[in-house]
Amino acid sequence: MNTLTVILPHSPISQFETMLNHFIDSSLVEHLWIVHDKEYLGSHLKCETMKSGSFTSGKTLNCLIKNIKTKYFLMVVQMQKIELGQNALERMISVAEQTQAGMVYADYYEISKDERDEHPVNEYQLGGIRDGFDFGPLLLFSTAAVKKALKKYGRIENVEYAGLYDLRLKVAIDHRLFRIQEFLCTKVSADPCADVEKQFDYVDPRNRQVQKEMEKVATKYLKHIGAYLEPKFQKVSKVDFPFPVEASVIIPVRNRLNTVADAVKSVLEQKTDFSFNCIIVDNYSTDGTTYLLRELAKGHQQVKLLIPQRTDLGIGGCWNEAIFSEYCGRYAVQLDSDDMYNGPHTLQKIVDEFHRRNYAMVIGSYKVVNMKLEELPPGIIDHREWTPGNGRNNALRINGLGAPRAFNTALLRDVGGFPNVSYGEDYAVALRLSRQYQIGRIYEPLYLCRRWDGNSDAALPIEKVNQHDEYKDKVRTIEILARCHCNRKNK
Repeated sequence: MNTLTVILPHSPISQFETMLNHFIDSSLVEHLWIVHDKEYLGSHLKCETMKSGSFTSGKTLNCLIKNIKTKYFLMVVQMQKIELGQNALERMISVAEQTQAGMVYADYYEISKDERDEHPVNEYQLGGIRDGFDFGPLLLFSTAAVKKALKKYGRIENVEYAGLYDLRLKVAIDHRLFRIQEFLCTKVSADPCADVEKQFDYVDPRNRQVQKEMEKVATKYLKHIGAYLEPKFQKVSKVDFPFPVEASVIIPVRNRLNTVADAVKSVLEQKTDFSFNCIIVDNYSTDGTTYLLRELAKGHQQVKLLIPQRTDLGIGGCWNEAIFSEYCGRYAVQLDSDDMYNGPHTLQKIVDEFHRRNYAMVIGSYKVVNMKLEELPPGIIDHREWTPGNGRNNALRINGLGAPRAFNTALLRDVGGFPNVSYGEDYAVALRLSRQYQIGRIYEPLYLCRRWDGNSDAALPIEKVNQHDEYKDKVRTIEILARCHCNRKNK
């Protein structure tokens, strides 16, 4: 069998012909497909073209795979200029042979503003189900593994945008997706600012159709591996424990002298028909925040300031200090020290939703603003991809569920509270609770999420981004294994 077929989208960049010649000149490449949405005038004996509106449509990919006769095929999945590293194709094929992987991918370099930086990617694991997993620009598939997977689990779905996602999920069921921890190519970024708001792609209303397709594909994958949960929920038991108040707003904080007073003020302005307090857990601030909070606590009986004895706590650990304290109410409601409730009735709306359906957790919506409270793109984040019937399955595909988050305190205590980390702690608990219980949603904005240079959502280096993504992938791995176990036990 011949060695390699290359599939790449026709790019409008001026360097496309140069990139194309890298593949044409390789002795390993027997065939090359160019997928384009208009006539492509170039020609070569190795090249064929396919006219398609979407490089990732199920129709296009099914047609391409049907015609592949080589042992492997390489998909170039990003539109920027790609420069192959030394012996990159040989290395990818060699690793694929040795590992018998269904797909191999690799770290890469990225050139932006004339500077070349390393861009490592993450190891794939069961919880890598998220559709935004960064595999880099080059994906090398085993043709045999792909055809075996599609025969067993069905052809790639009839989708416009989620075809490649469907393909790699089906391949991953019975074959490993193997990362080569070497920088095998360089991506030249045309617009270094293009990805600034990429983290919000999955909640941008303009991408709703894309998200529906991704959800459809992910749901079928969960059914294939035995992790899908039917829309049947356990009832939340009534607790007779005498909570001191009905609701507690919990604010973990460290070194937020410039913002935390606004957050606390937005709590104290709440108008409710029930009792509430504000528990602030100060994680050893060094910028004057502690003094400010002590003064606030002196002047307001509702403010309870906790300073943990432990010095090894992340945000999740600070939450645990609050929810297991004597001050915590029946419902524990989140507020970040950077942010604010957007009106005096936020807390009432959240607790009313708990009372309406006795949920285990309620998640609201928020608006992204600057420090002047002026709206920033993409504006309101409402996570309408959550549906009562499939939300807890779809939650495994995305990296966040929204804010503000509120919890039934008794259930939080029953599951052991939060993991002691400072990223993804709320996501982990939400997945855990949703495995058994129904989650309520409020789709109107209750919360102002303030963006500023020093906050936790500021631009992060790739190493930190990868660390965060890997942690959430691990959380999903744990949850998928637990759901598979529950389904087997309940058969």
